[in-house]
Amino acid sequence: MAKSKSNDGYQRGVYGALRTLMHFVAAVQFSYGIYYDFTYVHFPPGMLRPGGEFGGKLKFLTVWDAILQAVYFTICLLNDFVGTNEVAPKRMPLIRKVKDYMLAAFAFPVALNVGVTFWTLMAIDRELVFPKALDAVFPGWLNHVMHTNIVIFMVIEICTSFRQYPSRKAGLTGLGIFMASYLGWLHVVRHFGGIWVYPVLDVLNFPQRIVFFAVSLIFCVGLYLLGEFFNNLIWTKELKQLRAATTGGASKKTK
Repeated sequence: MAKSKSNDGYQRGVYGALRTLMHFVAAVQFSYGIYYDFTYVHFPPGMLRPGGEFGGKLKFLTVWDAILQAVYFTICLLNDFVGTNEVAPKRMPLIRKVKDYMLAAFAFPVALNVGVTFWTLMAIDRELVFPKALDAVFPGWLNHVMHTNIVIFMVIEICTSFRQYPSRKAGLTGLGIFMASYLGWLHVVRHFGGIWVYPVLDVLNFPQRIVFFAVSLIFCVGLYLLGEFFNNLIWTKELKQLRAATTGGASKKTK
C-alpha cells in the first residue's frame, strides 16, 4: 500500500492545486495573447515590407511557439483532470504520454530558442529583429508574453511536473522535424513573398545564412539536451523510483 500511495504528493493537495492553477494561467495567457495578436495588432501598410503580407503572422517562429505553448498547457490542464501526474502509474494515460513528449521535443527547446534568440538580438541591434517602430502597434505586455513568459513558464513547468524524457532518438527526431518544417517555411515565404521573415537574414550572404541556420539547429539540439539534463537533475529520486517500479513489474512478469 505504501508504494501505491507514494506518488500522491504529485497528484493531490495544495501542490497539485497550485500546479493546476499554473497550467490554467499559462493556457489562458498564451491563448489570449494569440487571440489579441491576430485580432487587434494590425501593422499600417507603410510599416510592412513589400511582400510582407504573404504568410501573415504565421511567418514568425514566435507565433508558432505561442500556439505550441497554448496547446501544450491546455493538454497539461486536461491531464490534471483526466490523466495523472504520478511518477509511476499502473497505466500511463495517452494524454500524459503526449504531454511528456511535447515538453521534451517541442515546448521546452523551442520556447528557450525563441526567448534567448530574441533578447540576444534585441541587445545587439533591435532593428534586426523588432524595429522600434513596432512599439506603436505591438504592446509591451504582448511582447513579454511572446518572448519572456514562454521561458518563465517552461522553467516553472519542468520544475513542478515530473516526466520521463523519451529516448534521444525519438525526442530529437520530433524536434528536428519541427525545426526543419519552419526553416522550409521561411524559404517558402522568401520565394512567394520576396522577403526574409527576419531582417537579420537580409544582411547575411548565402554562406553566412547556411551557417546561421546550422547554428540555429545545433542550438536547438543543445537546448533539448539542457532540458533533459535539467529534468534528470531535478527529478533524480523520482526517476530512480520509476526505474525500480518498471524493473519490479518486469521481474513479476518474468516469474
